[in-house]
Amino acid sequence: MIQSTRLAQRLCAGAAVLLGLAACGEKPPAAPAPQPFEVGVVTLRPSSVPLVLELPGRTAPYLVAQVRARVDGIVTRREFREGADVRSGQRLYQIDPAPYRAALDSAKAGLARAEANLVSTSALAARYKVLVAANAVSRQDYDNAVAAQDQAGADVAAGKAAVQTASINLGYTEVTAPIGGRIGVSQVTQGAYVQGSAATLLATIQQIDPIYVDLTQSSLEGLRLRRAVEAGRLSLNGPGQAKVSLTLEDGSVYPQSGALQFTDITVDAGTGSVTVRAIFPNPHQVLLPGMFVRARIEQGVEDQAILVPQVGVTHDQKGQPTALVVGPDNKVELRVLTATRTFADKWIVERGLAEGERVIVAGLQKVQPGAVVRVTEAPAAATPSPPATPASPAPSSSASTPTPPAPGSRPGPAK
Repeated sequence: MIQSTRLAQRLCAGAAVLLGLAACGEKPPAAPAPQPFEVGVVTLRPSSVPLVLELPGRTAPYLVAQVRARVDGIVTRREFREGADVRSGQRLYQIDPAPYRAALDSAKAGLARAEANLVSTSALAARYKVLVAANAVSRQDYDNAVAAQDQAGADVAAGKAAVQTASINLGYTEVTAPIGGRIGVSQVTQGAYVQGSAATLLATIQQIDPIYVDLTQSSLEGLRLRRAVEAGRLSLNGPGQAKVSLTLEDGSVYPQSGALQFTDITVDAGTGSVTVRAIFPNPHQVLLPGMFVRARIEQGVEDQAILVPQVGVTHDQKGQPTALVVGPDNKVELRVLTATRTFADKWIVERGLAEGERVIVAGLQKVQPGAVVRVTEAPAAATPSPPATPASPAPSSSASTPTPPAPGSRPGPAK
């Protein structure tokens, strides 16, 4: 009972104190205002970056020749090893020459007969020329002698052509290499019958040092390139100066660098792409025709590129690249960007950001658009030398690249 009385007295005393303070106009102390979060930013400055396109393609021989039969006959010998290097003019096959040698001998005999007939007719025409002047023979006989002489001369010309044709056909029995290079599989064996009229395929020779690389470039990439040049944002090295490097099928880098030859002007209606051809030295014959490769072509330099660290670029629910920017009043703004390729560890931003703006790269989890922040300049990382490569329009989110909150949403507490 005594304890209850004491507790009631204390409560009454506390209420009296509060009433006294209220009567004097005094209020209880207010809670301290929250401090703005501190974020790290990077101030954007234009930089010069090389423009490099990475394109798929396949290798193609520098020269290719199909060795075919030009006369009919039986193959008597094959004088090369499959897969070996052959010289231009080297004999590859021997077709039975006997019938063509006989044809040449017959043509030579016909030529000799025509030449002998020409001598006889020429002498008769000369004799009649003297006799017709003395009216010893008729004019008709003289004209007949001259015509016979002319006919004999034509027979001699036909005989020479027949000898030349027979000699050519005899030469075709020795099948030689039209170009130097590496010869493939023999399509015929000894004893096979080949036909010149059907142009029987015997073998294929390919010259692969140097070797071509035919690349495929989309017409959209070509259009972007031309527009960048017209706008003055890009300066090209030129087709004769552009350097090309190759990555092989196993991921290794080809040690030799190539040169860009030309870009086709016709767009393939089915694929929407154009062909870009480069040439590479191939002294050790590492590159073989038909290999799949990836080429990197240095096409120019972009002098006023805006580079943003990848950690400062995320994507929204629509898959668009975004970044948080601190304005002049230290308020956070959300920007939608256009970024299609990277340079080292930075995105090359084409639209959405300008020189001098501050992009948040540290403390993204603590802020949202519209918030007031305290700014600290993040240390600038050294830009390494790898060239620009094509990339997807939007970066993927990861632990090292946090996703900014959507406009109007409130982020959770930092962990």
